[in-house]
Amino acid sequence: MIESLRTRWIIIIAVIGLALFWVGPNFIDSWPMKNANKVNYGLDIQGGLHLVLGVDSNEVVIEKTARMIRGLSSEFKSDNIDFTDVKAQAGNREVVVVTSQTDKVKDFINRRYPATLQILSTSNGEVVARFADTEIQRYKEQIVEQSIEVIRNRIDEFGVSEPSITAQGDNRIVVQLPGIEDSARAKELINKTAKLNFRPVVQEFHPFAGQRSQELVGWITDAEKAGNYHLGLKATVANTESKGLQYSEYIKKLNADLASKLPRNTRVSFEKSQNAKTIEAGKTAYLLDVDNDLSGGALDDARVNYDEFRNPVVSFQFNLDGRRKFAEMTGGIAEKENGQGYMAIVLDEVVQSAPTVQNEINSDGAQITLGSKGPEAEEEAKLIATTLRAGALPAALTQLEERTVGPSLGADSIRKGKMAGLVGGILVLIFMLLYYKKLGVIANIALSLNILFILALLTSLGATLTLPGVAGIVLTIGMAVDANVIIFERIKEELRKGVGMKTAIKDGFDHAFSAIMDANITTVAVCIVLMYFGTGPIRGFAVTLICGVITSMFTSIFVSRAIIDLLIEKFGMKSIHTVKLASSARGN
Repeated sequence: MIESLRTRWIIIIAVIGLALFWVGPNFIDSWPMKNANKVNYGLDIQGGLHLVLGVDSNEVVIEKTARMIRGLSSEFKSDNIDFTDVKAQAGNREVVVVTSQTDKVKDFINRRYPATLQILSTSNGEVVARFADTEIQRYKEQIVEQSIEVIRNRIDEFGVSEPSITAQGDNRIVVQLPGIEDSARAKELINKTAKLNFRPVVQEFHPFAGQRSQELVGWITDAEKAGNYHLGLKATVANTESKGLQYSEYIKKLNADLASKLPRNTRVSFEKSQNAKTIEAGKTAYLLDVDNDLSGGALDDARVNYDEFRNPVVSFQFNLDGRRKFAEMTGGIAEKENGQGYMAIVLDEVVQSAPTVQNEINSDGAQITLGSKGPEAEEEAKLIATTLRAGALPAALTQLEERTVGPSLGADSIRKGKMAGLVGGILVLIFMLLYYKKLGVIANIALSLNILFILALLTSLGATLTLPGVAGIVLTIGMAVDANVIIFERIKEELRKGVGMKTAIKDGFDHAFSAIMDANITTVAVCIVLMYFGTGPIRGFAVTLICGVITSMFTSIFVSRAIIDLLIEKFGMKSIHTVKLASSARGN
């Protein structure tokens, strides 16, 4: 505990000021910071669309087997291995190679695909290999991941601020779209096939190229003003309300308007800025050469690997036609830009990554090197690999469940939640005031600040508030005074011993701290489990409860102690209600 009372109050006032600054946008529309975070309402509060989608992973496994067969056939020919046929059996889980050179085929598979294919038998002129169970499971997980990435890309275009897209089991995806109105359009976007392209970046217009990149940004701004349109649901250009367009419409209109200024066979696309939640909130312009037809259909697979320095890299493989086109494109970029060109990976006209191309890549596989290590680099590598797979292997999505939640239900839930919180809070305030008198007033002040700090913390995190989250706040109101009750009871025990006021307060806080900490640690541990294994609203409840535990620790221990010390040292408070209780106890 900080001994200086002045320092403690400076910290408290600073935290209160910061909390008010964060909470402000939720209550004041004309808040100075236009891009300030607000607490978002979940599906069960503001209404929207709830979908459960089935991922047809078995069909994609069949397609993977077919590509494996085509790949083995090509590789056997390249390695001069004699074979008659390569076919699938056992529900596409096994690959059979008919050959007179069984030993060569066996050695080849063990060398090239040790973790993917397991040799079952080599007899009667056939080599039978089975896909490893771990490989099939990993592949199915990848299918779900890539499907989620595709859906998220669709929803970003639709403009939903806080969508919830999570995996459920091995082959289901739950999609919650709060505030959505056009459910038919949303479902159309979700089920649209992803389109992946590899496109050279026009070097002189690269975002970090300088003057020409600024010129491109100027062209974009001028086109928006001239056409009175903008990306986003609502926008204002030159102090006039403009038409907000979805991304696909925006990018089409923008390129049409810039056609006379852009070099031939080029197109503007955007990358979502690093810290932006949606491309509408922040985007970076790229000018791309579209004079090639290298798409995700030429891609076989992509995954995250590690180089010799344990830096994450993205490894991917093309089919034979894709390999030829990729070699031509990378060779052209490297030659034109002297080994410092860029290639954009574009998913549905959104630039996902733009790695450097230093030389021609003409091999079975290629790598995207990130040049760094750590959690952020691994997340970036995983995102790139998922993006590549999403464009290459779109799985069929089957709608299993659909629910539309009306906003009237959410409004009624908010009203009842407010009433529950208000009644519960008033009862707690009255109890503390009647039972603890002066200390009760201090506990009530701490409780009020605790509610403010919870809202501020949720706002700063950009959290989505759901009905379970509201329940978490109401529960926190009751739990927040637990620490004060423990502290006050310990103070009463110290006073019964006959010690002085300051000593009783100091020992009361010190002795109660371990019990308070233990109780809150167990609560946080349970919340972490809920966050890890739960989905959607369950996580919202856990996040809200954790925020409440953190803020209640600060208010009940730090703020309450500072208020009591201020009243004793600066205002000369000589007694509290517990002194009378202590005297009465000794008299008995």
